[in-house]
Amino acid sequence: MGESSVKTLETRTEVSSSRVVGDGARPGDQRALLPRLRAPRRPRIWFEILLIGVSYWTYSLIRNAVPEQKADALANADWLWDLERTLGIAVEHSVNHAVNSVTWLVVGMNYYYATLHFVVTIGVLVWIYRFHPGRYAATRMVLFATTGVALLGYYFFPLAPPRLMNGQDFVDTVLVHHTWGSMASGNLKHMSNQYAAMPSMHIGWSLWCGLTIFAVASAPWARILGLLYPVATLVVIVATANHFWLDAAGGMLCLAFGYTVSRAWYGALPHRLPREPRATDAHPATAALLNRFRGA
Repeated sequence: MGESSVKTLETRTEVSSSRVVGDGARPGDQRALLPRLRAPRRPRIWFEILLIGVSYWTYSLIRNAVPEQKADALANADWLWDLERTLGIAVEHSVNHAVNSVTWLVVGMNYYYATLHFVVTIGVLVWIYRFHPGRYAATRMVLFATTGVALLGYYFFPLAPPRLMNGQDFVDTVLVHHTWGSMASGNLKHMSNQYAAMPSMHIGWSLWCGLTIFAVASAPWARILGLLYPVATLVVIVATANHFWLDAAGGMLCLAFGYTVSRAWYGALPHRLPREPRATDAHPATAALLNRFRGA
């Protein structure tokens, strides 16, 4: 057998081996799996609806299953109130009574507290899903990690909101003005853990919405509204006696954790990721199909 025949056989063997590897297990698949999982990709609507629904149900179940430790929650509220007075920021009582004296304003705040927390958050998720699909998964991860870590606060630091404190004369604005405005007031109070005020997810979620809008929106007016939304939410949660100032600080810390988790996983903050998923970010088979389609 000549030298040329040997080389031909070697060449065929290498080609055959590469095809077997390419069509089979692929030695590099395990090493490539993590980058593929981290790569931005176009979200699927059915999966997102299912994921959000199941996640919120699980969050609500866990949050409400935390024992309502009334004595500890009231003691923690007294301690937090004393701490704020020491720091010189205990103005919640004054804000609560001032807003309560203006009926139309406090009623509007009650409905703001009850509705926008969900409406705006879902709206921002839909907006990112529709117009910034490459950033959606990372943005969603921030929200999920923020909400998940908040459960630790509810479990380890039960806290009564100001309106439930003893002897401090805070006004429960929902009860006084007979509005539908809080899952922890009136006829709905048995459906929610009333002693889960720390951290405030009204602040965690609203700040997530505001920062997402500010970082991604192109219209100046939208970016300004994005920043004003968590500020308005902060005023509302204090004025309605649902939270202390420091509950808001807890929500901010949870959000910082959420951004840290998302950045560690995706390697960049959500707004730094590409707006549209690239073909090279997808699974190799999907990328090949996309490239073939574009070439046609």
